[in-house]
Amino acid sequence: MWLFESSGKMPAADLKLVVPNGHIKLSVAFRNGIVAAMNGKSFTSKEQNISLTGLADVPVILDVEKDIATGTIVVEFNPQGAYRFFHLSLNDIKNQIYPLTDILGTVAKQLEEQISNVESVEGKVALLQQFLLEQFMLQAEDSIFEYCVAKITSSKGKITIKELEKKTGYSSRWLNMKFADKLGVSPKNLSTIVRFNQYYNAVANNNEMDFMQNAFYDHYYDQSHFLKEFKRFTGQSHSGFENATNDFGKLFYKE
Repeated sequence: MWLFESSGKMPAADLKLVVPNGHIKLSVAFRNGIVAAMNGKSFTSKEQNISLTGLADVPVILDVEKDIATGTIVVEFNPQGAYRFFHLSLNDIKNQIYPLTDILGTVAKQLEEQISNVESVEGKVALLQQFLLEQFMLQAEDSIFEYCVAKITSSKGKITIKELEKKTGYSSRWLNMKFADKLGVSPKNLSTIVRFNQYYNAVANNNEMDFMQNAFYDHYYDQSHFLKEFKRFTGQSHSGFENATNDFGKLFYKE
């Protein structure tokens, strides 16, 4: 959970690009709204609204709605446990942003009203944490799914679906269905996100590192494969991205 505040819109020269990081996100726009462009669609989270962003496997462009002071609380849920908080098939919200009221109805509307009636950010966060804890307790643990996600993340995306089949005793078809429901993407797709994310995270937190160092594609078939994944997740060519500014997008990868 983190807080984003700004005095106005992001600089025009900034890409405002958020690269997929394997997390589902909940945003509380308590001052000003947030606009997003993803997969050819535009989304707006109005001031005092709470929005839920499904797991994205495409780049997202973010900015604030109006050129005024902005305050947003962001909660990021790792792929292993996000399903415990939202009781729906997460495949339904993949690459989508929805008002939380569209998903949870009256309960979400009441939460929005409670948060808007509290002045301090600390008070808003406390209300949000209590709500999420209550949501978490409503959903039982799925140990097989969590085991598979843990294996994918601990292997840095290098484990294969065949290895997961052997370790769990479940078929790839069953695992794909389980992941679609509990996360929104297949095990293979999550692995590609995790694998790329470790490299992007390193560069986002170290301006002296270069994406073209061998360490950044030694787990791909070759450099061409790496650059294809780079284009998929950033929407940019390597050379174009290297010469651009993306300070806002780096906020999602602060260590």
